[in-house]
Amino acid sequence: MVTIREIARLANVSRGTVDRVLNNRGGVSEETAVRIREIAASLGYRPNKAGIALAAQKKKLRIGAVIFSNDNPFFQKVLDGVRAKAEELSAYDCTVLIRIVPYDASAQVKAISELVSEQIHGLILTPFNDPLVAGKINELSDEGIPVITTNTDIDGTSRLAYVGSDYYQSGREAGGLMRLVTGGKAKAGIITGSSQVLCHTERIAGFSDVISSCPGIEILDTLKNHDDEFESYEVTRHFLRAHPEADAIFFAAAGLVGGCRAILNMNRTAGMRVICFDAEDIVLPMLKSGLISATISQKPVKQGSVPLELLYEYLTTGIPPAADICIIETAIRIPESLSP
Repeated sequence: MVTIREIARLANVSRGTVDRVLNNRGGVSEETAVRIREIAASLGYRPNKAGIALAAQKKKLRIGAVIFSNDNPFFQKVLDGVRAKAEELSAYDCTVLIRIVPYDASAQVKAISELVSEQIHGLILTPFNDPLVAGKINELSDEGIPVITTNTDIDGTSRLAYVGSDYYQSGREAGGLMRLVTGGKAKAGIITGSSQVLCHTERIAGFSDVISSCPGIEILDTLKNHDDEFESYEVTRHFLRAHPEADAIFFAAAGLVGGCRAILNMNRTAGMRVICFDAEDIVLPMLKSGLISATISQKPVKQGSVPLELLYEYLTTGIPPAADICIIETAIRIPESLSP
């Protein structure tokens, strides 16, 4: 088991210096701190759990969490993960302050600023892919407030880590499922959410790459529902009216319930193949009935709990996550996956 004494010997510093660095207590030059953290990481150092608890109680950590609107059942599950982990961390005098915001850059920046004014030590964020949000993340990083993005990532930032699915790969999985359930012949539509949520665009990119090698599958149109169920209903109705030949739909974002209601109300269930994401309670009956051909579960509770766990460990030990991208595995569900 690696000890602080061994790290101190290799770094040619005192044990007290190593302790200050690993517990983020300051008073050490940045060059020395970086060297100590690199040595600790290379040796696989893991601090004593009792020491972590003691350090956290002394700091009285405050962590912010800004999550997209919980009108989406998926994000309600993400919030369940955040809240469960927050309750666990409360035993160590760690407070988690949660803000729920719509898909809007200004709303996210405002929520983040409010949390900073409440003196948070770190932030969990489902980011809107916008320069305003990217700039705010970099501003926090410059101020020593680490950010871990969850569920969706953002370009051009110094965030500490990302936790979530590999969305390009899961888009490829969706494309493969579409090929399988249609036998490689379909006239399909894509219904997506905001183009400023990176996971949506990545899913479509992966899906399109697979479908491009299937000459028998034609993409008739790609429409946006802005992750709103009512808009999804109208957008899907518009698509089905404009394309009576359509026999497949890929839902790349939220709005599945509204979209499926449109399919039902227009009596277009016969021969219709639907591929989507998530396996929440509201999705499973439609999967069981056969209205949905297959869905890809993203493990939302883990997407809520894991980033909070990683950020807490970083704030108490100074040791960053083992990788700056932490992929949460997905699971494919088909009607036969469910109990009769």
